[in-house]
Amino acid sequence: QVRLVESGGGLVQAGGSLRLSCAASGAVFKLATSGWYRQAPGKQRELVATITSSRTTVYADSVKGRFTISRDDAANTVYLQMNPLKPEDTAVYYCNLGRFWGQGTLVTVLS
Repeated sequence: QVRLVESGGGLVQAGGSLRLSCAASGAVFKLATSGWYRQAPGKQRELVATITSSRTTVYADSVKGRFTISRDDAANTVYLQMNPLKPEDTAVYYCNLGRFWGQGTLVTVLS
């Protein structure tokens, strides 16, 4: 059974930064593509960023140049560094690994 646990969300002023972490257990993490998605109130879940086992990254246009996805295979963890944050980044952020999802962590950016 794969379990993904996110952490690092919170409340921050616009222009600030946060670093999300997602720890995976029960999976061959280092072989898989992992990613971050987000869902704002009243909107559909959308891709934020993905990273492959060879460190190839893909970003949504809305976060390019501001967010950085990375991974530590030894720690079975994927990260999302976010800065500078904007109010429109407010959402629940979800970690993804194949067909598995974390429970989500809330990021709220105040204007």
